[in-house]
Amino acid sequence: MSYSIDLSGRVAFITGASGGLGAQFARVLARAGAAVVLASRRVEKLKDLRAQIEGEGGDAHVLALDVTDIDSIKAAVAHAETEVGSIDILVNNSGVSITRRIQEVDEQEFDFVFDTNVKGAFFVAQEVGKRMLARAQGAAPGTFTGGRIVNVASMAGIRTLPQIGVYAMSKAAVIQMTKAFALEWGRFGINVNALCPGYIDTEINHHHWSTEQGQRLIAMLPRKRLGRPEDLDALIVLLASDQSHFVNGAVIAADDGFAI
Repeated sequence: MSYSIDLSGRVAFITGASGGLGAQFARVLARAGAAVVLASRRVEKLKDLRAQIEGEGGDAHVLALDVTDIDSIKAAVAHAETEVGSIDILVNNSGVSITRRIQEVDEQEFDFVFDTNVKGAFFVAQEVGKRMLARAQGAAPGTFTGGRIVNVASMAGIRTLPQIGVYAMSKAAVIQMTKAFALEWGRFGINVNALCPGYIDTEINHHHWSTEQGQRLIAMLPRKRLGRPEDLDALIVLLASDQSHFVNGAVIAADDGFAI
């Protein structure tokens, strides 16, 4: 007997969708039937991704979004709901990092990481979530509306490593943020969970793994291997679906055991 998850009729809003994990999340949610809203600052790359998704028979829409700009967040979410429909699924994926020892980090670098990874993620979730809340509170008795929010954190939010301390701090904040949203919004049928990937080989970081530093890092991993973006497909589809109705406030590591 086979088992499948169908997201037909759902609208998924994916931030940081122009490459890496964000692009893969968009592709797999579209394959599961969702209409996907691709949001990022790199609009030309989003257009390429839209063409790929539409070439596979999917439904994709492109929006410019700068998560460090509150007005941009509000405009993008409003535009998405006007053009595509109410957002049922948010994949809060935008993120940046720096490689610096703690004593070398300056204020500009600190703000660069926290403005995107923490402040940006918070206000994207808040803006989408307020609309989910309004629908849930205005629904007829017995009507399920709810929503699914997946905050993409990191294994680094659970286990930090040298030279990525500020990034790790920001992802730890995303994990705590996830729990706070889940606690307040769970009773409205809005499930908020954190996905914590380990080291994934993407087009963004692919060159790094052949360097001496990259090879040393791979040697530290429990099974001496990197993940692939598609290794997270099943998790993202599950967390976006009704089948995850009993999963709320979870912090899910997909890191091949590195954080153990």
